[in-house]
Amino acid sequence: MATQGQVITCKAAVAWEPNKPLVIEDVQVAPPQAGEVRVKILYTALCHTDAYTWGGKDPEGLFPCILGHEAAGIVESVGEGVTDVQAGDHVIPCYQAECGECKFCKSGKTNLCGKVRAATGVGVMMSDRQSRFSINGKPIYHFMGTSTFSQYTVVHDVSVAKIDPKAPLEKVCLLGCGVPTGLGAVWNTAKVEAGSIVAIFGLGTVGLAVAEGAKTAGASRIIGIDIDSKKFDTAKNFGVTEFVNPKDHEKPIQQVIVDLTDGGVDYSFECIGNVSVMRAALECCHKGWGTSVIVGVAASGQEISTRPFQLVTGRVWKGTAFGGFKSRSQVPWLVEKYLKKEIKVDEYITHTLTLGEINKAFDLMHEGGCLRCVLSTEA
Repeated sequence: MATQGQVITCKAAVAWEPNKPLVIEDVQVAPPQAGEVRVKILYTALCHTDAYTWGGKDPEGLFPCILGHEAAGIVESVGEGVTDVQAGDHVIPCYQAECGECKFCKSGKTNLCGKVRAATGVGVMMSDRQSRFSINGKPIYHFMGTSTFSQYTVVHDVSVAKIDPKAPLEKVCLLGCGVPTGLGAVWNTAKVEAGSIVAIFGLGTVGLAVAEGAKTAGASRIIGIDIDSKKFDTAKNFGVTEFVNPKDHEKPIQQVIVDLTDGGVDYSFECIGNVSVMRAALECCHKGWGTSVIVGVAASGQEISTRPFQLVTGRVWKGTAFGGFKSRSQVPWLVEKYLKKEIKVDEYITHTLTLGEINKAFDLMHEGGCLRCVLSTEA
């Protein structure tokens, strides 16, 4: 492309400080260096993790920054030594990298990758520990190694998945975070078997993706738990078979679920990020074998607690990041599953706006009626 090797000035939504409205600015995006890829972002969705950092709850949150991590676009140019993608490729940026070479990638036990984490965790690129974003010479931090609330972004080559160009980018952008996180929590982390009883705490996008994953796995009962009863009708479409609103009960929610399920569920999933709900999710699991998976991200400094006896008597507490999916090798597989209509994606998209309306999109997300809002970056 004609812009290769040049600084690109484009529009981006900048978070100058926590809890202050994002500002659409003209941002300079430097060319990719060795091992880096510059991507023209066409569509980006909002996720609660963006709001979590923007709200000042993230211990790694740095300002000013460009948030956003659930997106899709087209490679504009690549830096030296990049061979896996080239200009024109359709891609999904992946906050969970996959290098295939580090201790984590080689372990066969995790989808975590350590190659660029030291840089992405502090908002810079690995090669020179600098940002590729600036406004009139002032550096703007990267976020999660993706920074997709921008018309152009620079990512590490280990953080970008090449996908089938037939896939509609305005839909498959969701496969960069929330949907795979829920599906994978069931398929990869819990490995839910047919006939299982499942409880899901929190029926947002991730919780509904857990429900879909559980339905696909053949779960016999999928109990959705949320304090907003309006969510049940939507949840039924994703596989939830029963709905419990904790506000309708005097007893602790874990006791309600244990009573409903003859001793507890086989698997539970906490999709909120609330440590007291995490405890309830563990304690509603069946003695001897129940497994609870923590999917939601709790605020900085929060700690989980339960009586050790809960674990001594056979319950298992585990967590998951990006649903245990290896990003670069498995996101393209998820895109193929979507194209074959084997997984839902479109059904999570409740709103579509433009990048310029991003503050409205954040407001929608907090109102409860919004699952995913997809923003077009075209000015």
